[in-house]
Amino acid sequence: MRAGFRMILDAADDIEVVGEAATGVEAVAAASALQPHVVCMDVQMPDMDGLEATRRIVADPDIAAAVVIVTTFDRDDYLFQALAAGASGFLLKNAGPEDLTSAVRVAAAGDALLAPEVTRRVIERFASAPPAPAGAVPVSRAHSADAEDRAHVTPEQPGEDGTRDVRVDLTDREAEVLRLLAQACSNAEIARELFIGEATVKTHVSNVLQKLGARDRVAAVVYAHTHGLV
Repeated sequence: MRAGFRMILDAADDIEVVGEAATGVEAVAAASALQPHVVCMDVQMPDMDGLEATRRIVADPDIAAAVVIVTTFDRDDYLFQALAAGASGFLLKNAGPEDLTSAVRVAAAGDALLAPEVTRRVIERFASAPPAPAGAVPVSRAHSADAEDRAHVTPEQPGEDGTRDVRVDLTDREAEVLRLLAQACSNAEIARELFIGEATVKTHVSNVLQKLGARDRVAAVVYAHTHGLV
């Protein structure tokens, strides 16, 4: 399987395979030593499974690689554990060669790769979860002229009841973009819905991710639902 992946990826002009690993332990060590932009990670491996390896890679501040889970199993538990571990994408091994190369490019660009139907499964899962704690505060839409420059995630402060307040100051437009992200809309779909250009959408998405402290758009969707922001 790895040999097949290497052949597909090395055939792309803009992708170079810099290493391989047969176990989770080897994967973590290779990611640290080789510093790739993207790691294609299996789930079931000897010594340490891919989910734990992903957690360790994402948690290591010295490793900047994005992780794409590539597995035979289309199972929700793997999907949600992979996202919770910090994976930037989830791809099935029966995907076509162009899907694999596209996944690597998307992850390398800092975006998340989930098919719309998979994203909707994530949304449905978190939308059906228990409500956010009483201390969580809905998105605050900033209206002042300089809101774009000054609005950021404010530090979480413990409330009187021991819960932690979460306040995120978004502009009206950013709040609309977050709402559409949470509906699994692509950048093109958001642009059509809001009658703005895709480049402008990318800017708004980048701002939303920064203010939420989210790694990628999937993390933003999860954050939005788990914190009752949408």
